[in-house]
Amino acid sequence: MELIERLQRIKEKYDRINQQLSDPSYMNDRDKIVSLSRERSELENIIQAYEKYNAVLNNINGNKEIIESGMDAELTDMAENELSELEVQKEKLEEEIKYLLLPKDPNDNKDIIMEIRAGTGGEEAALFAGDLFRMYTRYAEMKGWKTELIDINDTGLGGIKEVVLSVSGEGVYAELKFESGVHRVQRVPTTETNGRVHTSAASVAVLPEAEDVQVDINPNDLRIDIFRSGGAGGQNVNKVETAVRITHLPTGIVVQCQDERSQLKNRQKAMKVLRARLYDAKMKEQNAEISAQRRNMVRSGDRSDKIRTYNFPQNRVTDHRISLTLYNLANIMEGDLKELIEQLKIADRTEKLQASAEI
Repeated sequence: MELIERLQRIKEKYDRINQQLSDPSYMNDRDKIVSLSRERSELENIIQAYEKYNAVLNNINGNKEIIESGMDAELTDMAENELSELEVQKEKLEEEIKYLLLPKDPNDNKDIIMEIRAGTGGEEAALFAGDLFRMYTRYAEMKGWKTELIDINDTGLGGIKEVVLSVSGEGVYAELKFESGVHRVQRVPTTETNGRVHTSAASVAVLPEAEDVQVDINPNDLRIDIFRSGGAGGQNVNKVETAVRITHLPTGIVVQCQDERSQLKNRQKAMKVLRARLYDAKMKEQNAEISAQRRNMVRSGDRSDKIRTYNFPQNRVTDHRISLTLYNLANIMEGDLKELIEQLKIADRTEKLQASAEI
C-alpha cells in the first residue's frame, strides 16, 4: 500500500503541473514554464509505469473475482492461467517503479569534460589513448552529441599523450560516467618484430561540467601563464602567445588549452576544465563516507581501478567490474559501445535496488 500511496501522490503532483501549464496566467512567465515542463518530463516515466501497474492490478482483481465465483469452469481456467502471467507482470512493474523512484544522480543530464591519458607502455600506450579518443568521438557521433577539443598533446608518431575534450548533448554523463578508470590493452605493437603481445594502459576521466554557481573560484587563487602554442612547424605554429595555462594554487590543479587561436577562447575553455575538476573533487569529498560504506565497482570513478581489458588477438573486451566479456572488439573500437554501456547501467540499477532494500 505504501507504494500505491506514493504513486498516487506523484500522480496528483503531475496533474497539478499539467493544470499550471495550461493556465493562461503562466503564459508570459518563460522561466516558470521551463521549470514546470522539466518537472513534468522527469515524472512522465513514473506516471506511464504507474498507469500500466494500475491496469495490471485491475486485471488481477477481475480475474480473482471470476475464479472466486466458480460459475464457469472454462472461464475459471482461463482466468487462472492469465492470473499467473499478470502476477509476473506485476512483479516486473514493481521493480521498474522502485528503480524510477530512487533518487536520481543530479549530474546525469550534464555535459562532460573527458580526459584521456596514456599510461604505462610508452608509445604503444599513447597509440591506445588515441584509439580510445577515436572510439569515444565515434560513439558521440552516433548519439548525435557535440564534441569540442580543448587540449591535445600528441607524440608525433600517431599516439596521444593526453587529450581533453568536452562532450555535450542529452544524457551525456548518464551514458559515459562508467568509463572513468584504467583501460588496458593487450596486442602486438607494430614495432614488435617477434610477434609478442604487449600490455599497455590508458586512463579515462569523465567529469560532469560545473556551472559557475556550483564552484566558487577566487581569482586570487589562480596563476595564469600565457605561452606560444606548440605545433608541427611551418604554418601550423602560432607566432603569438595565445595558449593558456591556469594553476589553481590551493589544490595544485593545472589545466591548459592551446587549441584555439584566440587567447580569450583558450582561457574560457581552460576555466571550464578547471571548474569541472574542482567540482569533481568537491563531489568526491562529499561522497567519501558513503563510498567507504558501500562501494561498488560499477560506479567507481577511482582512476586506479582497472575497469576494462581490450584483447586484440582474441577480439575480446572484458569489463572486470561486471564480469562481462564481448567478442566484438573491432566494432567496439569503432564506437559501438551500446551493449557495454547498457550492461553497466543494468548492473548499476540492480545494485541500487539491492541497496535500497537493505535500508
